[in-house]
Amino acid sequence: MATVLLALCLLALAGIVSTDAYSSTAGAEAKGLGALQREVLGGSQLASAGAALASTPGAAR
Repeated sequence: MATVLLALCLLALAGIVSTDAYSSTAGAEAKGLGALQREVLGGSQLASAGAALASTPGAAR
């Protein structure tokens, strides 16, 4: 019985993944993730530069 249920679940999942709506949603999510990664990496580089400037002698004046 469990094997039959697993097979049905896998078949349903395969049907969902093969749709155009799923593909376009997954593509949009991937683009959003890429944008988020660029923002985070850019922000961390700016934070690193700010920390480096703050640690230079005379920066606290």
